[in-house]
This record gives sequence, C-alpha cells and structure tokens, in this order.
Amino acid sequence: MGKEARKIAERFNANADSAEIAGYLHDISAVYSNDVRIQVSYDLGIEVLSEEEAFPMIIHQKISKEMARDIFNIMDQEILDAVGCHTTLKKNSTILDKVLFVADKIEWDQIGEPPYLFQITQKLDHSLNDAAFEYIDFLWKQRDNLRVIHPWLRDAYYELKDLV
Repeated sequence: MGKEARKIAERFNANADSAEIAGYLHDISAVYSNDVRIQVSYDLGIEVLSEEEAFPMIIHQKISKEMARDIFNIMDQEILDAVGCHTTLKKNSTILDKVLFVADKIEWDQIGEPPYLFQITQKLDHSLNDAAFEYIDFLWKQRDNLRVIHPWLRDAYYELKDLV
C-alpha cells in the first residue's frame, strides 16, 4: 500500500516519502487478532472508545500508530497521526491523513475489487476531499447496517460534507 500512498501524495503535493512510510506501516498491528486488540490497547495506554470495544477491528489504527513509534522508531508526528486514523479518518485531518485514508480504501485487503473503487478513483480526478468523502458517504449510506459508527468517521463525514 506504500506505493499507492506515494502515488496519491505526489498527485496532491503531499510528502510522498512520508505517505509511503505511512502506507507500509498502517496495518502493522494486524499481528494482533481482533480478540486481543482491546487488551493490547489498554496495555499500551491507548484510549479505547466504546465503539472500538464493540468492534475491535477498528482500533488497529491506534495500535499501528503506537507500534510505528515504539518498534520502528517513527518520530514524525504527521506520519504517526496518518497511521492512527487511516481506517476512520477524523475531523481536521491533514493532507497526509487523507492520502493514507484514500490509499487504504483503494488498496483494500479483501478478495476482489472494492465496490466503491470506480467512484473513489473518479472523485480523485476532482479532489482528495471528494475521494475521501466518497468512501465515508458509501459507509454513511449503510450506517443502519454497520455494527458501529466510529465518532471520528462521523465527525469527518460532517466536516467533508460541508467542504464538498
């Protein structure tokens, strides 16, 4: 995913090296299965939101941030912050946050092609905000069927909705 993040960063004048590093580190917490992620988070001193406790998969972004700092010695706060919100995005996100968020949705870790891929890549032709909002809106339209709506995603939805 590092190459996709670099490509998007170059396209939107973000730091391509930082984007690539963040792209390679964003899912390093996948070494922990969902059933232990909450305990790992507590052990690392990470704040656990009720939505993350209900759906532990989404806390991996916070664990990856800690691992990037503690194991890989990443001290660049912009990289750490992007890794820390790559699944949900957040309000007041940076260009690098959005680059990593969109790259993560394009280079997903499932079998097959993402159902929203065409729409996101089309929106990238307009702006990074449009592409990020496209995915969040895709989820938002299904919110009644989702296990949780992370508050960061909700905040990003309303912020980007006003921007696009």
